[in-house]
Amino acid sequence: MHLNEKIYIAGHEGLVGSAIVRLLKARGFQHLITRTKDELDLRAQKDVNNFFLEKKPDFVFLAAALVGGIKANNDYPASFLYDNLMIQANVMHAAHLSGVKKLLFLGSSCIYPRMCEQPIKEKYLMTGPLEMTNEAYAIAKISGIKLAQAYRQQYGSNFICAMPTNLYGPGDTFDKERSHVIPALILKIHEAKEKNIPSIPLWGTGNALREFLHADDLAAALFILMEHYNESEIINIGSGQEVSVLALSQMISEIINYRGSILFNNAESDGTPRKILDSSRIGTLGWQAKINLRKGLEQAYEWYLENKKGTATWFDTISYRVRNHSPRAD
Repeated sequence: MHLNEKIYIAGHEGLVGSAIVRLLKARGFQHLITRTKDELDLRAQKDVNNFFLEKKPDFVFLAAALVGGIKANNDYPASFLYDNLMIQANVMHAAHLSGVKKLLFLGSSCIYPRMCEQPIKEKYLMTGPLEMTNEAYAIAKISGIKLAQAYRQQYGSNFICAMPTNLYGPGDTFDKERSHVIPALILKIHEAKEKNIPSIPLWGTGNALREFLHADDLAAALFILMEHYNESEIINIGSGQEVSVLALSQMISEIINYRGSILFNNAESDGTPRKILDSSRIGTLGWQAKINLRKGLEQAYEWYLENKKGTATWFDTISYRVRNHSPRAD
């Protein structure tokens, strides 16, 4: 990518999109194209086609998606499936019609089977049943992968697909019931400290193992892929380090200085028992994660403290969409 080329970041207000924008600006790219959800509904094919024909971006980072934690996926499966299918299809088709040089589609590690061998290799895709708690989102992302590969096969489009592990960092969405695990824990533990609540109930056993990657580390990886990776096969991006949900909650409690108890509800699902990616392929391109989990959590908590008053929760947004029959992407 040359500094004078036009780059469209779909989903620039989200966790990943904002990290991509920060990185590109830091590297001197001047022609970044962005649109808010209100300015462009990515589910509306005609609007997306007109936008691409008008702006003619050279490169596209497709980071726009409707995302959420276990409860959100359970409560709103139709929204997760419909929104993400429409967003992906419209952006890829418009990118094809307008002749973009390259598009990077951002998937998710939830695409892999629930009980597949660990660490998870790219070849394990579609080799077993999915985790039921996020099946709709996973199916949408798998469809996005297959669509990108189909455009490459039929039209020669240079569309590539990256599969990141669990993400966190500045710009995350904070909601006790519907966020991903790290922002949900930060919010719950912070409020418990503020209100002097002696204990916090959490879903599951605490034994589930997860791998986490800071959004800025992911943005650096995506930049490398946009510069150097041109294959049809999906490629994993992970930190290579895993931690139990129990140990994670204890670490966040220490950062926030909360001295109460963490109580796990064994009757609720842990989700996938263990999930760590084999990221050896992107390692051959010279990338590795640099941000330590403890340091990254401290940064995420600082961002939350600075932005919590002006940040609408994910639940506020999705509730509005469902009531008005108008789901839109975060």
